[in-house]
Amino acid sequence: MIPEAVARYHDILASGRVAEDSQAVLDDSQERRGLNFGARPLCSVLRPRFLTVLQYRFLQRSVETLLPAFDAVYRKALADEGFRRQFRLLDWENDLLAIDPGFANPSPTARFDSFYTSDDELRFTEFNTETPAGTGYCDALTQVFHGLPVFRDFQRQYHAFPLPCVPGVTHALLDAFAQWQGSRHDKPRIAILDWREVPTFSEFLLFFDEFRSLGMDVRIVDPRDVEYVDGKLMCGDYHINLIYKRVLITELIERGGINHPVVQAVRDGNVCMANTFRCKILFKKASFAVVSDERNADLFTPAQLQAAHAQIPWTRVVEERKTVLDGDPIDLVPFVLKNKDRFVLKPNDDYGGKGIVLGWTVPQSAWEAAVQTALAEPFVVQQKIRLPSEPFPSLTDGTLQVVDRMLDTNPYVAFGTTVHGCLTRISTDELVNVTAGGGSTVPTFLLEGR
Repeated sequence: MIPEAVARYHDILASGRVAEDSQAVLDDSQERRGLNFGARPLCSVLRPRFLTVLQYRFLQRSVETLLPAFDAVYRKALADEGFRRQFRLLDWENDLLAIDPGFANPSPTARFDSFYTSDDELRFTEFNTETPAGTGYCDALTQVFHGLPVFRDFQRQYHAFPLPCVPGVTHALLDAFAQWQGSRHDKPRIAILDWREVPTFSEFLLFFDEFRSLGMDVRIVDPRDVEYVDGKLMCGDYHINLIYKRVLITELIERGGINHPVVQAVRDGNVCMANTFRCKILFKKASFAVVSDERNADLFTPAQLQAAHAQIPWTRVVEERKTVLDGDPIDLVPFVLKNKDRFVLKPNDDYGGKGIVLGWTVPQSAWEAAVQTALAEPFVVQQKIRLPSEPFPSLTDGTLQVVDRMLDTNPYVAFGTTVHGCLTRISTDELVNVTAGGGSTVPTFLLEGR
């Protein structure tokens, strides 16, 4: 159904002035709503991403099968220092694990990054358990697309259902806060916490409006502007008791130190912060190595092992060791050096595509240098997967163009258990990441014929 629906959508777009009128609405709506990443509009194409109900249900089931496997390695890592070494945490990150956040799950909000390599095959490549951005953008772009002339015409022939993302974040934050305070009676005083100069600041404004619409006190707060006074985390005269943490923990510690007021307040149990310092365990790219490594197989149920084998690309921390690939023993580093076209190198703790090396895109000398860097710093090596693509239309210099673009499928997770919406990013580059400087975000809709 999807290819037929996409072809029909493009036919509508090519008729009369539909493309021009739709582009005008898209441009105006994004500008008025502040839907930009830095200085760039979030969405540069005129079609959303469509999923069938069956595809979305498969996505939900796949995530909900894998989550207990990641939870198992998290629980063991928290309790077992020897096992935890597999994640390659830094000393100060290990120290912060001792802080009890006051609620059960270390990442009330999270996001998997994955790819539909076929209609019924998913491959998960990363797990953002620290600051999963984009939910506000997804919901706002959904509203924008409802207003496009092409989308209104298209819905006469197809049902297109939105996948709300923001409610999952809101409910997860409030649930964490209720656990922390021991009741559901008091409303939180929220700080959306990050540096004021970050390119995602426009999304903080969307959440500011969302929290205010629910009757909650909220401020957008820069970590440089807080103080910890008499057991209270303050920004001026504003007393914060719930942090929606968008600042990266590494940046907070590097710029503010291990005794930053936020750290002190969380350590003393005087503020609720989501996500927690303990989210660092699964945020490490090494978490995929831990789940997929044969030496940890006894931690998982048969169903989890089967799901991990089918849906997590072979991943290992880069180190001198023997391991197994596709049932065969290998000497890891020499094998990776000789087979660059099969692998990706990723820093253990980074975001936005920084430091990633796609082996098939670089010469052998550059790959060998990258492997040497990976041996000196915590990196993982991950098996290459096939990237899917779909045609997306855009208006360029007044001309409608339809170009194949690679796309990912990134389900948001709330409470550590449930899929709440989905982010789709598209790109003509094999590194499908808006933060990396290319690509576009598009809203995701479930599709049914009328």
